[in-house]
Amino acid sequence: MSNQDLRTKAYVLRRTNYGEADRILNLLTETGKLSAIAKGVRKEKSKLAGNIEMFCLIDLNIHKGRSELGIITSAKMLKYHHNLVTDFNRMELATLILKKISRASENSDSPEFFPVLDQALTALNDLMNPEIVETWFLFALVRACGEEINLYRDTNGEKLSPEKRYVWDSIESGLAENPQGNIGVDEIKIMRLMFTSKLSLVSKIKGLEEKIPAILYIAKAINKL
Repeated sequence: MSNQDLRTKAYVLRRTNYGEADRILNLLTETGKLSAIAKGVRKEKSKLAGNIEMFCLIDLNIHKGRSELGIITSAKMLKYHHNLVTDFNRMELATLILKKISRASENSDSPEFFPVLDQALTALNDLMNPEIVETWFLFALVRACGEEINLYRDTNGEKLSPEKRYVWDSIESGLAENPQGNIGVDEIKIMRLMFTSKLSLVSKIKGLEEKIPAILYIAKAINKL
C-alpha cells in the first residue's frame, strides 16, 4: 500500500449517483469524515457492488491522488445491520442518527463520532429499545462535539440534591428545582452514565425503560443538531 492509500473502517453517511455508473460516498471513518468515489459501482458486475451499502460497517481501501476526492479501490463488508432495513421505525431512527452524525462531523474530526455511530447502529440492529438507543446517542453526540452538560448543579448554582425534584429549563439549559418535577435522583444518575459510558453498560440499568421518556425529552432539548 502506497503512502497515498488509506485503509479504514467506515460507514456510509450519504451516497450520490455520479455519471453513468459511479457513486460519490460521504463516509465516516475511524479518523473522521471524508468523501470518496466508487467507480463503476452501479454496473451489474462491479466488485464493489453489494459491499458498499447504507447501515453497513465496511473495510475500505481508498487511493488518495491529486484530487480531493479519494478513489475506493476495494471494499469488504464487515457487518450488515439487516434489521435496520426490515423495520421501518428502526430504519427511520438509524437515518436520523446518520444525518446528525454527518452534520456534527462537518465541523470536527473527533475520533469519538465513529464509535458512537457504531454502538448506536449495532444496538438498533440487535433490537434494543429504540428510545434507549436514541437517548444515549444524543447524550454521546453532545460529548463527542466537546460540549458539557451541568448534571451536578441546578440553574441557581445549588448542588443537585437526592431529596429534591427538578425540571429541565430550556432557557437556562439546566435543571431547575420544582417539587412537581419529573427528574429525581435516579434520572440524574442515568443521565450522568449516558454522558460518560458505553451503551452496552447503560442498557443494563434496572428500571431504565420507565425512566427513559423524561430523559429523552432532555436529550432532545440539549441536542441542537
